[in-house]
Amino acid sequence: MVHRPLRLRLSRAALADNWRQLRELCGVETGAAIKADGYGLGAREVLDTLHAAGARDFFVSTWSEAEALGDLPEGARLAVLHGFGPDDAAAAKDIAARPVLNSMGQVRRWRAAFADRSCDLMVDTGMNRLGVAMEELGQLDGLRIDTLHSHLACADEADHPMNAAQLARFVEAKGKVAAKRYSLANSAGVLLGRDYAFDLTRPGLALYGASPVADGAWMFEQVVRAEAQILQLKTLHAGEAIGYGATFVAERDTPVAILNIGYADGYPRNMSGQGHARQGGTMLPLLGRVSMDLVAVDVARGRDLREGDWLALDMVPSLIAKAVGISAYEVLTGLGQRFERVWED
Repeated sequence: MVHRPLRLRLSRAALADNWRQLRELCGVETGAAIKADGYGLGAREVLDTLHAAGARDFFVSTWSEAEALGDLPEGARLAVLHGFGPDDAAAAKDIAARPVLNSMGQVRRWRAAFADRSCDLMVDTGMNRLGVAMEELGQLDGLRIDTLHSHLACADEADHPMNAAQLARFVEAKGKVAAKRYSLANSAGVLLGRDYAFDLTRPGLALYGASPVADGAWMFEQVVRAEAQILQLKTLHAGEAIGYGATFVAERDTPVAILNIGYADGYPRNMSGQGHARQGGTMLPLLGRVSMDLVAVDVARGRDLREGDWLALDMVPSLIAKAVGISAYEVLTGLGQRFERVWED
């Protein structure tokens, strides 16, 4: 196997503990969104870890993501959130997953092709993205609906009036659509309280260690830790600049480590001048701009460093998101394929 100078240390224990915390908070069956390759961590490893912890319902976006998972462990149930498109019949025939039907076109298509199979249904309660309209709920004859879903638009803001409005519409939809189960809450929805939980919740972001609420008040265990190898050690002399744009000029002779990581790996360019690497508990500030493949780190406080040594990077999703003005979802799903993913615990 070719050596990789980048790795993610991923904690099975933290992932499972986050799922258990969410299950305890909602008090109902708790699934897991594992789309986008398990939010960048590796969907199959996430599925197996959470299945061992007790999760049984899993959600991907597309049939290609479902296929990539391979055979499911005993008792696991998989739903495809993007439903049943015009080109999905072959995949749906071969893959043991339920589509979450999102339009009347998908409803008609599924009913014609697989009327004897269960499906899920998404109802639009106000997000105006995917979902059957409220006024179309009387047109669902012939469907065997396992789970009726909707999706909250503003759950990350607990006092947003959209939350109560969508809850009321979903309760109305529940009264019109016969299904085995009803599901409204994502990670942030779980934190709104048990009124939003119904029979099944679909957490994603919080499972992976990021706060799903805007103020960051809820913190979950860190699942992802990034490490990069030192490619070169050098001295930046007083008066010299480093990196693109010469944005950092040394005031004194400064020992520098160049690390094998950059924005192509999902380490945001906006961390320039404010990010840190770590050697144990010692923080080592980044110098100059984050480039595509490299960052420079002030290692004046480092000890006994050599080329090839590993340094950790600050990769707490919620903290990076706040620092650079992006979402924690972007931080996680942007983790590149040049990382070796090492599962621990």
